[in-house]
Amino acid sequence: MERLAYFDCPTGVAGDMCLGALLDAGLPLDELQQQLRGLPADLTFTLSVQSVQRQGQRATQVHVQPQGEQPHHRHWGEIQTLLEQARLPDRVRAWSQAIFAQLASAEGAVHGIPPQQVGFHEVGAVDALVDIVGTCIGLHYFHITEIYCSPLPLGSGTVSTAHGLMAVPTPAVLQLCQQKQVPVYDNGIAKELVTPTGAAIVTTLAQGFGRPPAMTLERVGWGAGAGDWPLANILRLWLGVPQASVLTEPVVLLATQIDDLSPQGLAYAGEQLLAQGALEVWTQAITMKKGRQGVLLQVLCPPALVARCEEILFRETTTLGVRRQWQERRILPRRLVTVMTPWGEVKVKLAEEAGRLLNVQPEYEDCARIARRHGLPWKQVVQDVLYRFWQTGRQHEQNPG
Repeated sequence: MERLAYFDCPTGVAGDMCLGALLDAGLPLDELQQQLRGLPADLTFTLSVQSVQRQGQRATQVHVQPQGEQPHHRHWGEIQTLLEQARLPDRVRAWSQAIFAQLASAEGAVHGIPPQQVGFHEVGAVDALVDIVGTCIGLHYFHITEIYCSPLPLGSGTVSTAHGLMAVPTPAVLQLCQQKQVPVYDNGIAKELVTPTGAAIVTTLAQGFGRPPAMTLERVGWGAGAGDWPLANILRLWLGVPQASVLTEPVVLLATQIDDLSPQGLAYAGEQLLAQGALEVWTQAITMKKGRQGVLLQVLCPPALVARCEEILFRETTTLGVRRQWQERRILPRRLVTVMTPWGEVKVKLAEEAGRLLNVQPEYEDCARIARRHGLPWKQVVQDVLYRFWQTGRQHEQNPG
């Protein structure tokens, strides 16, 4: 059975909060410790778990205490080797490696070096390793197949790191959120709310960010953060089964009316908006004041891109004002499969609901590339791909995207 996990993060996310929430939801401590013994023997530590209060709410706090001489700095290559040598379930190892790879990519981008040269400081320490691997063990224990996360409050202020005093959110956290286009906001708490470890976990594992998916709630776990803020410093982990394979997510509709810009300028503005991540851009002919012919330009974008899209509208068009309308859209889960044709591979997007295949659409760019290269009508390529998909059934449904 498919099982969902939803990370609800009103005060951010950290590795110890994730692990604490999983233990609070019912992950047996003995099971966790047994699985963690699969890590290399030189990673010695003790794990303490306690029930704490945060603004009158009970939650579970986890603390990892390194034992003996343990380095606080490890390179990505060392961590790769460490995880490859660990005796862990394949899925736990794959998830853990993916989280560190995501973080290495972000740190490399921040420092201008290849990911393999990245040296992890705090994140390379034993406690961060245990938090990440332990979180993956917990998700595997509950047989989680889909993971989602709320928008993230990033906090503000400064934090002391191995690189010195840094502004919050730290560069790695900002890079991770930017890479995955995570919706972020300010909840008014001037603290470090999202740690690099927490950001790496959710940006790697979550399939989407926004409101919780439709689900039958079976368990809730409450994971306490280290600080005590005006808002209860607790990560709430929702575990359950999907009611239907349908997701909703918040979007913002931007709209402006223009009557003094050339069609070329409108077209260029649309290109810029789409290049920056807008979901849709469209125009509609309208009649404006004094009977002038104009255009209604509308942009659908994720909440995190509102400021960027508005900046493009003001820069590239003649508008003096942009309206915002917050909406919610329902989307079908989709995935990509590969269909082989005489001209090469073509990606095909599948949309499903409750296990039923509702829509099959070959990727436009793949079909257009083949049509140009071989001098074929585009519609012929599309029809051939659809024919091959249905003739071969589901045997081509590899490489989910």
